[in-house]
Amino acid sequence: MTKLVAVDVHDVRFPTSAGWHGSDAMNPDPDYSAAYVVLRTDEGPHGHGFVFTIGRGNEVQCAAIQALAPVLIGRDVEEICGDLGVVYRELVGDSQFRWLGPEKGIMHMAIGAIVNAVWDLAAKRAGKPVWKLLADLTPEELVALVDWRYLSDALTPAEALDLLKKAEPGRAERERRLRSDGIPAYTTTPGWLGYDDATAEHLARQAVADGFRQIKLKVGRDLDDDRRRLAIARRAVGDDIRIAVDANQCWDVAEAVSWVDALREFDLWWVEEPTSPDDILGHKSIREGIAPTKVATGEHVQNRVIVKQLLQAGAVDILQLDATRVGGVNENLAILLLAAKFGVPVCPHAGGVGLCELVQHLAAFDAVAVGGDRADRVVEFADHLHEHFLTPAVVRRGAYVVPTAPGFSAEMRPEALARYGFPDGPEWSGAGG
Repeated sequence: MTKLVAVDVHDVRFPTSAGWHGSDAMNPDPDYSAAYVVLRTDEGPHGHGFVFTIGRGNEVQCAAIQALAPVLIGRDVEEICGDLGVVYRELVGDSQFRWLGPEKGIMHMAIGAIVNAVWDLAAKRAGKPVWKLLADLTPEELVALVDWRYLSDALTPAEALDLLKKAEPGRAERERRLRSDGIPAYTTTPGWLGYDDATAEHLARQAVADGFRQIKLKVGRDLDDDRRRLAIARRAVGDDIRIAVDANQCWDVAEAVSWVDALREFDLWWVEEPTSPDDILGHKSIREGIAPTKVATGEHVQNRVIVKQLLQAGAVDILQLDATRVGGVNENLAILLLAAKFGVPVCPHAGGVGLCELVQHLAAFDAVAVGGDRADRVVEFADHLHEHFLTPAVVRRGAYVVPTAPGFSAEMRPEALARYGFPDGPEWSGAGG
């Protein structure tokens, strides 16, 4: 009988602030980081997961994950992989952990890291990528993975089951097309706020040459600066390429409406995180005020209940789930089902450390088994730090190549863990020169 014998947690940080990678109006100097967890078994394989952060405080996120270890060590691996809802239900339902949320913040993200690591372990044992492991489950099995508390006024288990059953007839053909054509992507690589104009223009042109049909720019620090940068980007990509912008929560409601109105000449496709991610009614007001420009949000939405309300209120046009913000695969399954019920396309947030690697699985599963071939679905891509993963995300001709390796694509290279471990790795201690 295979046992889970250890939970290893690593504080891993990359000095991305040195090159302004990831810079935006609210986060000018991010050091992309991961609170990285390995569920070690006595026979192998092991499960890998993480929470994405941007530097300071990553040690606090690591401590939250370590607090979960006693619940896991000694567990029967067959038990936790045979029922892929058991760890999620136990950790989210634990009364003492729950008091620290409930279902929000550092503790909830720590639970998500563990849950995602369990899915990585189960998929490796099954010899399948996570998206395929999910897509091969029956509608009944998928519905059983979701915590349905607080959702029934928007979506019941019976409705979700019916939605999944209606999607079954086209699964095989959608999977064939997905393997052939990939998952449509857009790129944020040209858009970081700290880049100079020449760099931004070059990267925008390169994005089009690489096959992307949409790019995204960070905005919100200075209106005149935004107008200049958007003019450069629009000239670089032409009129047929979509340009989205991301304010990273920096505006109040009225400010968001007036700022976007001042940028209308650039034909913006969506405005992302225009205000606080918790302000459901604010998003609704902004959506009404900037139409037909779309409102997108989701990367900082803390749980499925807030997603439910955003959808019920008609506050968003694009839902951007995040692989490590909520309680892992199980909660993101609930979010995908809610979005499908309300007919809102899911365009996952990525970039960061390993987020592209994870969300490609959620997007592939959504395309095959839940949302189908929904128009306007694209997955974010940023070309940073992929080389540190054993099975990195691959984008060709503006689309993610569907992953085929068993697992969740979450496993980092040992040399990356050693070099970028904080504070003792050579990248931070100075031992690496």
